[in-house]
Amino acid sequence: MHHSTGQVCADYLQEVCAALQVEWPENRTINIVCHGHSVPAGYFATPHVDSVNAYPHQLFLRVKARYPHAVTNVIVTAIGGEASPAGAARFARDVLSHRPDVLLIDYALNDRGKGLAAAQTAWRHMIESALAQGSKVILLTPTADTAAQLTDPQDPLCQHAEQIRALAREYHVGLVDSLQCFTEFVANGGVLADLMSQSNHPNRAGHALVATEIFRWFAR
Repeated sequence: MHHSTGQVCADYLQEVCAALQVEWPENRTINIVCHGHSVPAGYFATPHVDSVNAYPHQLFLRVKARYPHAVTNVIVTAIGGEASPAGAARFARDVLSHRPDVLLIDYALNDRGKGLAAAQTAWRHMIESALAQGSKVILLTPTADTAAQLTDPQDPLCQHAEQIRALAREYHVGLVDSLQCFTEFVANGGVLADLMSQSNHPNRAGHALVATEIFRWFAR
């Protein structure tokens, strides 16, 4: 059971949530790092970057509302156009240097161009490096792409999502199943375009779906 519901989230981020409740002067700064491609970087309709409406900032607002005494940074180390092998290559310098309490990884949209094997190697390197440093890790399946067949298990986007779910189970880390959220939105009668700012980037509403799922892990 590694879905973003109930007991698992309370257990997995229990220490982080406890630290977020400590008041001055005993408290310390809590760093949440969002690593990945254009979506966490905040690209809406390229080249427009709408950081304030992207899920890292939406998450920041929710965490701050829930934990008003916490000093919290949500740090974005994402780069538009990047896939996970490049993200893994700069991981120690750009990500681990922030000593993340919580690390979010979101690369699957671009990993389709690298293939499952190369992506898996890169994700394993990032997961294992972060865990070795004591970070809590949450893996994100991709947000939607209007060119993908969201209900076809053989679609590359779905294959990468399935690989990410398997990695979350294997390493006993957190999972935010963004693709499932987008797929369920459509299955329940929603129009995918209402969540998208362009073919492969969500709009504010799409980012809100992701931020809601991430925040479940922080909402004890």
